[in-house]
Amino acid sequence: MHLGHALQWIRSIIFVVQMYIAMPIVGLIYMPWAIFSPYGAVAGCHAYARYVRWTARWIVNLKTEVRGTPPTDQVLIAAKHQSFLDIIVIYSEIPHGKFIMKRELLYAPILGQFAYRIGCVPVSRGKRGQAIAKMVADVERGNQLPGQLVIYSQGTRVGPGVKMPYKVGTAVLYEQFGHDCVPVSTNAGVFWPRRGIYRKPGTAVVEFLPTIPAGLPREEFLARLEGEVEAASDALLVEAGFSPPAAPT
Repeated sequence: MHLGHALQWIRSIIFVVQMYIAMPIVGLIYMPWAIFSPYGAVAGCHAYARYVRWTARWIVNLKTEVRGTPPTDQVLIAAKHQSFLDIIVIYSEIPHGKFIMKRELLYAPILGQFAYRIGCVPVSRGKRGQAIAKMVADVERGNQLPGQLVIYSQGTRVGPGVKMPYKVGTAVLYEQFGHDCVPVSTNAGVFWPRRGIYRKPGTAVVEFLPTIPAGLPREEFLARLEGEVEAASDALLVEAGFSPPAAPT
C-alpha cells in the first residue's frame, strides 16, 4: 500500500471516530436549550453539521462546496442521496430542515430527541400520507415551525453511477405538501461512500437546482425531477473524476 494511501486510511479512521464521539457531546451541550425550544434543537443540529464539514476539511482534506441557492422558505427538497455527507451539507445550508424518518429512530438516544424537536416526520410503514398531512396541519396552526421538508426520491442511499428508479412517493408528497420543490444533486458518494470508513480527499459538491413550481401533474413532475437531478449529478461525478464501472458483457 502506498504511504500516502495508508496515511489517508489513518486519517479516515480518526475522522470517523471523532465524528461519532462529537455527536453525543454536541447533543448534551444543546439539550437544555432544545428541551425548552425547538430553536435550540435546530441550533444544535446546525452546529454538529458544520463541525463535521470543518473536521472533514482539515482531518481528511475533504472539502464541501455548495452551488445554487439554498431555499429559506417552506418548500419540498427532493435530493439525491449518496452518503451521510449530503445530509450534513444540506442541513447545514437551510434554516429549518426536517426529514422524513423511520419511526424507530425516535427511540435512538439524543438523535431521536433532536429529530423530534426539529420537526422530522416519523412514519410507520404504509402511513406516510397521514404523517405528512398532520405536519402540514401543525404548521398551519402554528404548532410547528415552518421549514424545508427533505425527501430522498430514490428512497435510500445510491452509490455513484448506480441507476435506481425514483419512487412515486415523492410525487405524492409534492402534491400533498402543496409547495414548490427544490431538486438537489450531488457527487458526495465519490468521496464519502455509503458504506466503509475510507474518506477520499477532494471537493464534494451539493448543488441546489432551479425550483420546480407547485401544481404540476404527478407524471410531469416526477419525470422532470428525475431528469434534472440525474443529469446534474452525472455531471458532478464527471467533474470529480468518477468513471462508472463498465457494463457487463
